[in-house]
Amino acid sequence: MRIGLDVMGGDYAPKATVMGAILAINELSADEQIFLIGNKNEILSILEEENVSPEKFKIVHTSETIEMNEHPTKAFTQKPDSSIVIGFDMLKKKQIDSFASAGNTGAMLVGSIYCINAIEGIIRPCTSVSLPKENGSVGVMLDVGTNPDARPDVMYQFGILGSIYAEYVLNIKNPKVGLLNIGTEEEKGNILTQSTFKLMKDNKDFNFIGNIESRDLIKDKADVIVCDGFTGNIVLKQMESFYRIFKKRNFHDDYLEKFNYENIGGTPILGINSTVLIGHGISSPLAIKNMILQSRDISKAKLSGKIKKALRKFTQNTVQS
Repeated sequence: MRIGLDVMGGDYAPKATVMGAILAINELSADEQIFLIGNKNEILSILEEENVSPEKFKIVHTSETIEMNEHPTKAFTQKPDSSIVIGFDMLKKKQIDSFASAGNTGAMLVGSIYCINAIEGIIRPCTSVSLPKENGSVGVMLDVGTNPDARPDVMYQFGILGSIYAEYVLNIKNPKVGLLNIGTEEEKGNILTQSTFKLMKDNKDFNFIGNIESRDLIKDKADVIVCDGFTGNIVLKQMESFYRIFKKRNFHDDYLEKFNYENIGGTPILGINSTVLIGHGISSPLAIKNMILQSRDISKAKLSGKIKKALRKFTQNTVQS
């Protein structure tokens, strides 16, 4: 297993990313390697400070960095020796099995779509996030920002992608799929949710249980929550804000810690031909460590291959807009 990490990506890079890799290496097996992709001199300097042997890692030198505020497409084409571009090139050539970064999200999406490409049959790749439930289990919500203006057929595919992720990564058999809405009744919602409900109703591709309200997100009503990227991103950031408020007020609870982005790591891009994770820009070493471990787990699950197989199975049920 070869795990690629963009060392230069993130507000606290490269220190936080290298420190995260150091934390992760202790939890990997002998046949699992981390490829540190970034400025070699800076990487070696940090490893020396921490008294960690460079032999523990594979170091890939790059001379450029795509900054957080740069235009994604322009930066991707104008900085061919940046850590993000080199990382995607290595992933495309199968020199690494996964690639993760806490850097420029737009550039990561550009690389995913134009270098790795969407799986045949996927209309739009999407991002997802794990949802800790009150009963201790975990669900998944998608999309959380990639597709703010989704169509009903795209939302339908989110149901398929979420089901596959829940089954093979979260180990949930026959996961329950709910459509995030302002009410449980079929006729509730805007044009998008009403049209999506009609497509999902009585389908044979996944276990659709109907509409689900936001107050039930962390209950055990659904394992997969489907929504457009605009709604999902708002929900995600609202949850993050409540976590920060509780921490600020010194309220400690084991369950609440599950909403700490550091413990989640990163967000996988679903529907592309490889394993790519995007981390929070403010990622700490702990967040980087968990992003590395998560990319390892998703790659081990061979998720993209399972999505391809599932889409072939669902061909006869493909929904056209």
